[in-house]
Amino acid sequence: MAEHRSMQRAALLDAARSLLSEGGTEALTFPALAERTGLARSSVYEYFRSRAAVVEELCEVDFPLWAAEVEAAMAAADSPEGKVEAYVRQQLALVGDRRHRAVVAISASELDAGAREKIRAAHGGLATLIVEALGALGHTQPRLVAMLLQGVVDAAVRRIELGAAEDPESITEAAVAMALRGVRG
Repeated sequence: MAEHRSMQRAALLDAARSLLSEGGTEALTFPALAERTGLARSSVYEYFRSRAAVVEELCEVDFPLWAAEVEAAMAAADSPEGKVEAYVRQQLALVGDRRHRAVVAISASELDAGAREKIRAAHGGLATLIVEALGALGHTQPRLVAMLLQGVVDAAVRRIELGAAEDPESITEAAVAMALRGVRG
């Protein structure tokens, strides 16, 4: 029974990812989740009490995987500047990933304070990945610089997600150049 519930929960989360990446937060409804998974709508409520609860669980499951991919890219770099470049490039490469599109859709939605705080904490955890490299580059306030650098990444993500006039590769190159010039200080 526990294994069945776990599988159903995973199917609901997968359906939520698809709905978010296809249609944004408006598409994430309990009737749509029920339809995608073949469950009765009332059954969806057995797993999640609200849309915000679905969002919170998606963040808890997907954000650490996303951060691990960024961390792995940084670990492959052999210099502090290489780590900064990998930090920016990997996050922007993940923009097309279904999990990332779901997280972007989530962060743009109207959520309760608890869900927003979890998203903020996850982003803060992502920025901590780069603090050591920024310290090695001589920054006296590497945590502050990390948060500002994440702001550059977030702006580039939004630009890509909006389908800006520039292609994603141009946006990535501009963000990397800006980040590297900025962190060299």
